[in-house]
Amino acid sequence: MAKSALDKDLKKVGSLETATFDLSRSLAAPGLAFLFLLAAMVLAALFVEEGPFGYLVIIASVIAGYMALNIGANDVANNMGPSVGSRALTMVGAITIAAICEASGALLAGGDVVDTISSELLRPGADLSPVGFTLVMMAALLSSALWINLATVLGAPVSTTHSVVGGVIGSGVAAAGLAMVNWQMMTAIVASWVISPALGGILAALLLTITNATIVNKDEKVEAARIWVPVLIGLMTAVFAMYMAMKGFSRLWDPSFGAVAMLGLLFGGLGWALSRPWVLRRSQGLENRSKSINGLFRLPLIFAAALLSFAHGANDVANAVGPLAAIVAVADSASTDVAAVLLPIWVLAIGAAGIAVGLALFGPKLIRTVGERITKMNEIRAYCVALSAATTVLIASALGLPVSSTHIAIGAVFGVGFLRELTSNKGVPNPAVQPRSLFLQPTTLNETAEEALANFQKRERRRLVRRQHAFGIAAAWVITVPASALLSALVYFMLEAVVG
Repeated sequence: MAKSALDKDLKKVGSLETATFDLSRSLAAPGLAFLFLLAAMVLAALFVEEGPFGYLVIIASVIAGYMALNIGANDVANNMGPSVGSRALTMVGAITIAAICEASGALLAGGDVVDTISSELLRPGADLSPVGFTLVMMAALLSSALWINLATVLGAPVSTTHSVVGGVIGSGVAAAGLAMVNWQMMTAIVASWVISPALGGILAALLLTITNATIVNKDEKVEAARIWVPVLIGLMTAVFAMYMAMKGFSRLWDPSFGAVAMLGLLFGGLGWALSRPWVLRRSQGLENRSKSINGLFRLPLIFAAALLSFAHGANDVANAVGPLAAIVAVADSASTDVAAVLLPIWVLAIGAAGIAVGLALFGPKLIRTVGERITKMNEIRAYCVALSAATTVLIASALGLPVSSTHIAIGAVFGVGFLRELTSNKGVPNPAVQPRSLFLQPTTLNETAEEALANFQKRERRRLVRRQHAFGIAAAWVITVPASALLSALVYFMLEAVVG
């Protein structure tokens, strides 16, 4: 009896220890995030002059750091999710590679999108004071960060670019009316809601179809892989060379179309030549199975994810610190004309470190959503997703189409999933287009024909894409701009009331 009571007490103590550990772990991430924001405030104080305007810049720096944390938590999952879902990378490995590449891209080639924010999206009027413009940008940053934070909690990958755009529009309208917004730019952004995922999905499905036809569905899979895997690696090398030239290093270099094309041909041929002996060596002794062939795509997939992260850091860091750079420029010049603003290195440092810290602390949830909860991934499918994401951005940039890298990546995941579902259900009667006579008859005395039909569908027709995630993500995309705009307007009125 005494022993039983002692066992119960020991179990209670063990449960208490487990609960305490879980609580401390859940509090550690917010605590570390707070320390980062404190460091951002100190860094800004070192570079900003004292005075009322200087204090606004310091506060804006903290908000920009908060935005960078949320970009790391939400947006980076698009690049690393498929790699983790396919088991090519562990969660720790993915976070480590992404954090290094994101921060490196932000610091070495941080994109300058202040032009879009200040001159293409808004038309600051003469009646908008420097303080008013500062409040517009602060409200845009805070509202978009809050919206992305909410989306991350709900497990929905959203476009951080669209969040910032919605925030700038909402606070801009609140400050100076509808005439302040460039509505032609807004039309292009709305168009990207459809263009981006459609292009990404179609291209990913096409790449997977080609890979299946040339390698996976062949009788001699290993021999086919020795021929076609180097070709696919060469294609990846060419695409990423052009991608990095056009997008990753856009702040440092503005090459012509011909230079980009020549760079792609050069690196494509180099990638093909170098990968041939590697593939031949790795394929020795492989079993003639699709699962064995998948291993040949693991290393190229890791490189693709790393390069996507570098380019993402180079381009999307300005979503966090672009408005802050505009605020700094206004504080220095006492003018709202910020069309030629460059990103100072200390501002870039806040964005780069924030993205890396946010990814490490809060990124795993969205990485699992993108890589595991939409559809099942393997190395080949994940490789097609990564390659199609980079290719789609290149094609859209060449054609001048407005696209979102987030929407492209998620669309590519869905495209791969729906192709798998389509091929898996090939030959199975579809009740929407086939006569009922093709389906099974009732198997029990109490089963009606309708119930037999439903049960047959449930057994035979496979749904390899989880619809609830598709609907939830699509809904989050649609309401991102209006939600962040409305929230930004409310935040602007609050800031205006406080600042006076």
